[in-house]
Amino acid sequence: MVRPRQRFKSVLLKLSGEAFCRPGGTGIDPEELDLIAREVKSAADTGCRVAVVVGGGNNIRGARLAEAGQIPRATADYMGMLGTVINGVALKEMLESLGQPARCMTAIDIPAVAEPFIRGRALRHQEKGAVVVLAGGTGNPFFTTDTCAALRATELGCDVALKATKVDGVYDSDPKINPGAKRYVDLTFAEALAKRLAVMDMTALAMCQEQNLPVIVFDFKKPGNIRKVIEGEPIGTLIHNG
Repeated sequence: MVRPRQRFKSVLLKLSGEAFCRPGGTGIDPEELDLIAREVKSAADTGCRVAVVVGGGNNIRGARLAEAGQIPRATADYMGMLGTVINGVALKEMLESLGQPARCMTAIDIPAVAEPFIRGRALRHQEKGAVVVLAGGTGNPFFTTDTCAALRATELGCDVALKATKVDGVYDSDPKINPGAKRYVDLTFAEALAKRLAVMDMTALAMCQEQNLPVIVFDFKKPGNIRKVIEGEPIGTLIHNG
């Protein structure tokens, strides 16, 4: 199937915590942060409203910490939320250093660090041309930042959710292990859920399906890709209701 070209006016970009560090590393790598910020700024330069949900796996993984059995899952998840705030503040500051207005908003109350997420305020920031960086997940344990991305994209009336990854789309198996893995160009939510493809967590996918919010999975490490997706180039894998 040939995907039609569609230019988007409002997007939600989901970045994993691993995007902020080098492969196999932890913390925030300055060069990776600069790359992310320049790509996001380039996307915003198109006139598209851009919101970014950041993960925090480069700083701490709450679920993995809880699996060790020493910290309750709820507490570990809150620790993970704090890790996303570190990334969110860093991205906001880097964007502003490049001349791109930005605001970091959090789902957990940390007024000395960032402003709280209030839907109307976030929309107002976007109207003024700011990129809104969303941290702290949903503010609740047991929910991933993928689910946060689906939720915030719906709240902010985004045309599409962009899932930034290290591969160029969704495959039927791991392309790093299976050289013959097939990449999907077009996929329905029903197919993704039935095949349990590693796209987003099941809760996030189900929400996108229910809200009729298309998702594009693409390789953001390739310079210019975020902007190309926004401008309608058929990059990556499109997941939709069909």
